[in-house]
Amino acid sequence: MSYLVLARKWRPQTFSDLIGQEHVSRTLQNAIDSGRVAHAFLFTGARGVGKTSSARILAKALNCEQGLSTEPCNTCPSCTEITDGNSVDVFEIDGASNTGVDDIRELRDNVKYLPSRSRYKIFIIDEVHMLTNNAFNALLKTLEEPPAHVKFIFATTEPHKVPITILSRCQRFDFKRIPLQKIVDRLRFIVDREQVSISDDSLAVVARKGDGSMRDSLSTLDQVLAFCGQTVADEDVAGLLGVVDRRLLLEASGAVFAKDSRAALEIVKRVDSFGYNMRQFCQELIDHFRNITILRAVADAADILDLSEGEVAELKDQASAVPPADLQRHLSILLKAEGEMAHSTFPRLVLEMALLKMAALSPIIPVNELLERLKALEGRGSAPTVASPAPTWEKSPPRPEAAPRQTDRGAPPPPPRQKPATGDAPASPDNAPPPATGDPWAGFVAAVRGKKPFLASFLEYGRPLVVSAELLEIGYPPGSFQLSRLQDADALAELKGLAKLFFRREPVIRFKSLRDEGSEAPPTLLEKKSLEETIRTQHLKEKALGHPLVNAALEVFGGVVDGVAKIEGKP
Repeated sequence: MSYLVLARKWRPQTFSDLIGQEHVSRTLQNAIDSGRVAHAFLFTGARGVGKTSSARILAKALNCEQGLSTEPCNTCPSCTEITDGNSVDVFEIDGASNTGVDDIRELRDNVKYLPSRSRYKIFIIDEVHMLTNNAFNALLKTLEEPPAHVKFIFATTEPHKVPITILSRCQRFDFKRIPLQKIVDRLRFIVDREQVSISDDSLAVVARKGDGSMRDSLSTLDQVLAFCGQTVADEDVAGLLGVVDRRLLLEASGAVFAKDSRAALEIVKRVDSFGYNMRQFCQELIDHFRNITILRAVADAADILDLSEGEVAELKDQASAVPPADLQRHLSILLKAEGEMAHSTFPRLVLEMALLKMAALSPIIPVNELLERLKALEGRGSAPTVASPAPTWEKSPPRPEAAPRQTDRGAPPPPPRQKPATGDAPASPDNAPPPATGDPWAGFVAAVRGKKPFLASFLEYGRPLVVSAELLEIGYPPGSFQLSRLQDADALAELKGLAKLFFRREPVIRFKSLRDEGSEAPPTLLEKKSLEETIRTQHLKEKALGHPLVNAALEVFGGVVDGVAKIEGKP
């Protein structure tokens, strides 16, 4: 006698046997009770959740010889023939094999004949989305107004591929993925009757492998029983299915929460020795920490998670002592590591570094606590500041306009740009370039910039050796690009004209190579600007470091001042 697989042997035969689809079975039973049975149904949902089984149960309930009832008797000839798949009035058609318009035309011609023995002639078309558009069009009129003795039941995993004209003519029922706990309970019911010894943890592994599908779970259980026989060990299930042992995940999270880096690395070593895929283990670890986070955030989350009751209890013990913010940080590290492992040639190293980082993660200090610390430090630091005779940073706003410039100019050491004879009055750090009345060279370059900006950009690189109404001598490094452009005849002519306008006479313009005396020549305008910016930044940093709030923040956070920037509108 041939072996009958568990998925066929334990296929639901009544509406009460349907697991996880109570909304469908109740609606169909009420329709039969009230006599409101539609002529066309569309069952949609994932694989193995009971679509075809529901279609057969509905066909038996409608054609049962004991009369219309919410539960078929499964003993009369009509019920047994439908169960065995050889009923002459119930046609199960594979939509993937009969996709053409000719197949639908043959079905349409068969519709007009009365049933041979049963109450209704029922057409069950599985994977109906595989039909062609012409086949759907050929079915439209018959589907909208079928004879009274005909019922259509369509099943599909991809309802979005079914034309809207078909959907509008059917009553649609969406089948849900079956929760893990319900699959485990059903598997326990089956293994008890098959006299198989297996733990609930192993059944949970099998059910999780099914991913919400009862048929896939039963097929996986068949595979396990073929390998293990009537007594199933947890280690055999994990090894056969190639899934990560849940104990490894629990130990990994326990090592992270205990900040035990060595234990975390030992777990990665064991994962590698078992031959598990590192990225798959990381994904399982992400799902594990996600479950812990949800259990920590929600008091009653058993219906949200696909976990057995024993697993929920274990995770609650681990989650009780971990702050939710730390769990979210752990998840962020794992998600980043999983993305890196997809493109890395060293997945083990990526996972090890992620677990080490998680184990060494420092706790987060709440913002409220940080603010309280800042307020306390500010209170301690502000008292001496108030008692001080005249702090500079507090007195600066009420001073006159000219006073801050004189005070600020005297604070930093005198810059080396005072060396040239042409610079009579040094510029303030807050202003650049100096006015033309104080520095003839800067004024001349500014005048050139207003007329010919490209010439001014070349002059900014030159060193003003002599600047007067009679002679304008500019030094450049030999072979420089700016020198070659200014020596061009057209550029030189334009420069002479601009110099005549500025100095009220036409000076002699001469360019000089600074190969030997460049170190003693005056600075360029660009060097002056850079020096002034350095002095200004240094002055601002000194003022910032003298502020009590800045010192308090540095003390709280243990930081350093990396840079300062002046706030616009502030003195």
